[in-house]
Amino acid sequence: MRTLLVEDDADIADDVARALTAAGCLVERAADGETAWFLGDTEDYAVVVLDLGLPRLDGLSVLKRWRAAGRAFPVLILSARGAWTEKVDGIEAGADDYLAKPFEIGELVARVRALVRRAGGHASSVVTIGRLTLDTARMSVAIDGAPQKLSPLEYRLLDYLAHQHGRTVPAGELAEHLHGAEDGVDVNAIEALIARLRRKIGRDVIETRRGFGYALSGA
Repeated sequence: MRTLLVEDDADIADDVARALTAAGCLVERAADGETAWFLGDTEDYAVVVLDLGLPRLDGLSVLKRWRAAGRAFPVLILSARGAWTEKVDGIEAGADDYLAKPFEIGELVARVRALVRRAGGHASSVVTIGRLTLDTARMSVAIDGAPQKLSPLEYRLLDYLAHQHGRTVPAGELAEHLHGAEDGVDVNAIEALIARLRRKIGRDVIETRRGFGYALSGA
């Protein structure tokens, strides 16, 4: 799950990035508002964690610009200002959730996961599609109830497919969300990853829709 973390405090950013990475996120970082606005305006993210007190352009202005441009990814605001008026301003600007500093890292990760689930149309942390059961809280996968041992990259691929409203996902989009834009789009690497997954969990779990991309069977 490709995540944009916007935080100018390097220590906080390091802690949050480590926790989100451990939770299966591919984290990209920005330390000022102008960089954040550009990235959110030109790249696709599953979720954004956005600090309000940023240099060059404040977080609230960044969020308003994204929403005005039609950028609909879920946004969790972080702020040292915990007053209810600040929360109202953030929600009215288009935030999906708000967490005041100081915060517990575990709570932040839980809220990020919840935002991604809701954006994907899932209320529970457990997603069942066909023979596949994916538990986003435990980062575990089962096929017909049998636990599967997967690499973090394999898990992230299944997690991304499971949260796409049943649509067919092009290989290039999968590559971007798994590896990030800076690595370019390597379709061959995605094909190899899909082949490896099928050897582990069965060929019928992931469908190839020729000319379009991949989807989970039963989605």
